[in-house]
Amino acid sequence: MSVISPTPSSEAPRVFPHTRWSLVLAATQKSSPESAAALEALCGAYWQPLYAYVRRCGQSPHDAQDLTQEFFAHLLEKRWLDSAHPEKGRLRTFLIVMLKRFMAKEWRRASAQRRGSGQALVQFDTAFAESRYAADQSSSLGPDQIFDRQWAMTLLNRTIERLQTEFSSTGKSSDFAALKDCLMAARGTMDYAALAEKLGMNEGAARVAAHRIRKRFREIYREEISQTLADGADLQAELHYLAGVLAHE
Repeated sequence: MSVISPTPSSEAPRVFPHTRWSLVLAATQKSSPESAAALEALCGAYWQPLYAYVRRCGQSPHDAQDLTQEFFAHLLEKRWLDSAHPEKGRLRTFLIVMLKRFMAKEWRRASAQRRGSGQALVQFDTAFAESRYAADQSSSLGPDQIFDRQWAMTLLNRTIERLQTEFSSTGKSSDFAALKDCLMAARGTMDYAALAEKLGMNEGAARVAAHRIRKRFREIYREEISQTLADGADLQAELHYLAGVLAHE
């Protein structure tokens, strides 16, 4: 499964929302005009890991989509987000704990009352979600491990999307297309001569370009992770944990 392929949905925004704890808090302000937009951004950014968790728990694609939609609706309607605060820890932990509570207590009643009657908060690209989920089907990962793995993949894809947007905004989309394979390449495996030919520059300049995009990738990835952590949290520990999650087969 490639982590550098953009979300194929025609409904996907060109730029990912900058979802972070401040956005979660904004979504709690029901009287604020920004509340609905904040919740929609939260759904659009982080629904995939939650969907994957529900699927691994045995739900069908249709029911998993319904359940995930209902979960986000309840976050707002039941004011569950009021209990979310940055100082309490990781955003991924808050979301998965709340999802488990919802599945245990709310899902049967909510689905019976509202199946097909509610307005979707965000259009889920279920086909794309299933393709990502299927890539982990042959593994021995349980629901919690699938959630963490999909969470890490989501952060990687958000990083790639932001990086691609930066290149596009300066008219360098073709440079990004040539350089993107450098992002996941192991040290010593990059063909700088071939890269230089693609970029139309000498090999030394190609090496510099590859170094710069890898450096910028690391900066954005660290920022994406830090946005999901409490202030003062151990970023290095989270980076190490997510690296281990991605390495698990």
